[in-house]
Amino acid sequence: MRQSQNNLPCASRFRIIRATDAATRATDQCDCACVDTRVAAHAFDPDAAQPHAVYHLPRDTHLTPLAGDWHFAFQPRALFAPVVLNDAARDLLAQFAAPRSAQFANAEATAAARELITTQLLVPTERLAAPTTQVATTLTAWLHLTNACNLRCAYCYLAQSPAAMPRTTGERALDAVVRSAVRRAYRGVKIKFAGGEPLIDPALVWQLHDYARRITARHSLALDAVVLSNGTLLTAPIIEQLRAHNLRLMISLDGVGAAHDAQRHFADGRGSFVQVARGIDLALARGVAPEISVTLSDRNLDDLPATMEFILARDLPFTLNFYRENDCAGARADLRLDDARIIAALREAYRVVEKYLPRRSCLGSLADRASFLAPHARTCAVGCDYLVIDPRGRIAKCQMQMDASVTDVRAADPLQVVQADRAGIQNIEVDEKVRCRDCEWKYFCAGGCPLATFRATGRYDMPSPHCAIYRAIYPQILRLEALRLIKYYAGEIS
Repeated sequence: MRQSQNNLPCASRFRIIRATDAATRATDQCDCACVDTRVAAHAFDPDAAQPHAVYHLPRDTHLTPLAGDWHFAFQPRALFAPVVLNDAARDLLAQFAAPRSAQFANAEATAAARELITTQLLVPTERLAAPTTQVATTLTAWLHLTNACNLRCAYCYLAQSPAAMPRTTGERALDAVVRSAVRRAYRGVKIKFAGGEPLIDPALVWQLHDYARRITARHSLALDAVVLSNGTLLTAPIIEQLRAHNLRLMISLDGVGAAHDAQRHFADGRGSFVQVARGIDLALARGVAPEISVTLSDRNLDDLPATMEFILARDLPFTLNFYRENDCAGARADLRLDDARIIAALREAYRVVEKYLPRRSCLGSLADRASFLAPHARTCAVGCDYLVIDPRGRIAKCQMQMDASVTDVRAADPLQVVQADRAGIQNIEVDEKVRCRDCEWKYFCAGGCPLATFRATGRYDMPSPHCAIYRAIYPQILRLEALRLIKYYAGEIS
């Protein structure tokens, strides 16, 4: 007999659906310092329980009805993403509002209760189901290959110049990354080839990636690499090289037509959407599915539903990011986000997501720096597991503060210097942030971008200036994931 996604016999009247596919558990990608969301959330094995163990349903569990006899449950402190339950499983879960044994006279009910324990919807009464952060397994490095770019994006945080990274500097940078990775027993390295526009000199990207493959293989390190591009310079030969080098591609796309052009235009003022769209379709035609990075500002909110139509109709992975004020673009008031407007725009965009409902999970895609893929204590990897290396080999903590370097590629262990720095950006854990400690969403928001928070409040231990936005949209993101589980997994019975 084929079994359902929850490993209970399909004939069981209890349906408990949680995705275990790679599409859901994949680490979310972004054009920033992605956090390694691997955590130890006190995952509990029912087989390890004492014979008379008692379990309960935590009071902060979200339990929401959906269409038909489906419900979704989400425990903010649990390791797993939302779980979908049918009426019978929901009723079983409700029996644990008061602590009780997971043993039932009915064998099916006992098996279902054990699955609820595995998903951490039920927790032992003597245990606190609070996640604790594991040591990250991947060291990420932003290689800023050039300050040059053929676009003049409205929100860009760089003062553009002809500065470019020599190949020898790039190789020394990669050596430095690997030195820190080996010393600290990371299992892998992620390289983000960035700029400016890195595809202004694609040969340098191929050369440095080949070098990265050689030195990571020498030390048995896994290598993941992505090119962060504006998409305007893509050609068939470049795409073939991306495939040949096993390089992922992320493209910035902020809208369809005028909505994109309002933020991302060429140096002469011409819009870039036509070239970007052509590049995306060219990549798809040659078997490369780019990840799409969308930056939301007040300029392009009205067109967000059309942007999502464009992305999801092509079944592309994506992330939605909020515009961040910076010294280069801070004077442009029409970019600043208004809470009410962006909440309304995101809700309209989520209706489009529900219409197309991709097979891959969007838990790490739909809410700026937040990710529901797994609980995490920090928003990003800045100051912890992240190095930003400029064209001269200087190393900073964040690409938005590239001028504030703390060391360079000659350091024996540059990550040690970055982690020890107390003068620059401080990426503290969410439990250290005022008014975040008691928030049910804290291990998924983690307090938001530390730089955005500091710019708005002058402190790193305050909640994100986007806190009200996050609180308004998080339940809808979870609902979309529940609908995805029903669509793609509820029918997998025989």
